[in-house]
Amino acid sequence: MTARNENIFRRPWWPALACAVAGAAVFQFYGNANHGYIDSSSLFYWWGYQWLNPDSETEHGWLILALSVWLFARNLRASGRGQVAEGGGLADPKSEIRSLRWAAAALTGGLLLHGVGFAVQQARVSIVALLLFAWGALALAGPSGAGAGKSSGRRWGRAAAFPLAFMIFAIPLNALDSVGFWLRMGVINASAGLAHLAGIGVLQNGTQLLAPDGRYQYDVAAACSGVRSLMALAALSLLVGYLTFRPWWLRALVLALCVPFTYVGNLARISAIIFAANWGGQRWGGYAHEVMGYGVFAIVLGGVLGVVGVMRRKVRGAWLVEDATAGGNGGTSVPSGPSPKETGDARSARVARGSIALAIGLLAVGEMLVLAQVGRQPLGGDTGVVLSKTGRDPVELPAFLGTDWIGRVAEVSAVEREILPPDTGFSRKTYVGLADPARPVFLSIVLSGRDRTSIHRPELCLVGQGWTIEDSRQHRFAYPSQAAGSAFPAAVLHVRREVMTARGRVAVPQLVAYWFVSSDTVVATNWERFVHDAWNRLRHLRADRWAYVLMQTDASDGEAAALSRMQAVLDRTLPVFQSRLPNG
Repeated sequence: MTARNENIFRRPWWPALACAVAGAAVFQFYGNANHGYIDSSSLFYWWGYQWLNPDSETEHGWLILALSVWLFARNLRASGRGQVAEGGGLADPKSEIRSLRWAAAALTGGLLLHGVGFAVQQARVSIVALLLFAWGALALAGPSGAGAGKSSGRRWGRAAAFPLAFMIFAIPLNALDSVGFWLRMGVINASAGLAHLAGIGVLQNGTQLLAPDGRYQYDVAAACSGVRSLMALAALSLLVGYLTFRPWWLRALVLALCVPFTYVGNLARISAIIFAANWGGQRWGGYAHEVMGYGVFAIVLGGVLGVVGVMRRKVRGAWLVEDATAGGNGGTSVPSGPSPKETGDARSARVARGSIALAIGLLAVGEMLVLAQVGRQPLGGDTGVVLSKTGRDPVELPAFLGTDWIGRVAEVSAVEREILPPDTGFSRKTYVGLADPARPVFLSIVLSGRDRTSIHRPELCLVGQGWTIEDSRQHRFAYPSQAAGSAFPAAVLHVRREVMTARGRVAVPQLVAYWFVSSDTVVATNWERFVHDAWNRLRHLRADRWAYVLMQTDASDGEAAALSRMQAVLDRTLPVFQSRLPNG
């Protein structure tokens, strides 16, 4: 080996570079197991695509990335002057050995956590794993030997801690879809209430706001729920707190300020649209929508900065970042030049770095082999519903249920076919009772393919279709021809939608019931399904095909009557389509 090569491999950055290359290969070629919406194995592509796709509501991801890079460079400059932004001091060779242990733990933990995310098809878990791995690689970087304290791996790790954690705000926002829907409904209800107080008779129909005379009509989309602005403004609020205050609790307080201000900002936006549309029609409401998109940011940032300004006047000394760094260099000067002779501790640090790089490289290769096997794993076992001859769709529901019910075909919409994975299966019918044809029962079965994205909570679609969810609870439906007391759980939702009739505005109540079926269980909630599915994927490497069964009927004659109609339909259809017996 030449002296030139010896110098290269003595440099402290090559083990970190080797780990980064190994990790990049894992996240690039085996980063994403969920191909339902984005057909790519690369986690980098999956994440970047969310920043370019308006429907993902994560277009602020580029801003978060740019700010994170700037924060990392800023923290490095501060630590180079002997001051680390998080309050740490300079590292010595012994403390660097300890920091290498943390780096090794982060690198290993990142790869293992990604394996979990890949197995359960949760790319967001893998993103967290990527950030953890990246921190480990940066913490591993830095020279050893005399003078290492000024630019050690500990310095890089401290400098990267907050910027990488800050990248959490660039994770796709539909991870918070539940918060988004309820925040949207809260803003809509409050805006409609303000309009009514002002004498404007706006009508609310789920997520829709309508004029009684038809002059304007708006559907408050998910983008207006406040989640997009909440996440972006939460990131900016945390950034303000981080650059202003040093104690973590003050930074957390500034972060929390964005929540009420975001609600107020989005309330002002929707209210402005209603008032503008009431004065000038649909066109004026459109103008208000565009203008108040910026108004939300002005309200929230203005409010946060105003409160922070008051806090700055009340807080002094080391709690303020600028006061703590006002003394110039303030740190202990450490020579940055190389030592003429390598110390024992520095030699140990260099050997430790090389050992970590070798171990992580082997672990990365092993993980890619395992994930390749997981990716080829066939769907597990039998499904919980009977399949048609094609094997993709559930069995066709019967057209007649004795002489009491007639089943009418309910077509799957083109939108559903387009947005769901192509191997998603469907079977549905609307049953009309001869005794009461005005109150039909809709029965739908959606069967997932390999990707978990075929299945989602029905609350998301119901609210978007204009239904307002009033309450929810669980109910147990009886399984016909089984032993007494044999039943399975289902979630039951009371929903309503307001319509205009010749008699005025009328609320239409309906009852919705749904449950999820796999090859070995029946559960009532999406959370139970997720936990059970994740456990099977991790422990048994088994990806079950889950069926999502939904029923809906009129509830104007009361809950008991609606549940009775559902049970009457199930008595004739369950033995046909649901092979999974309760408690079996």
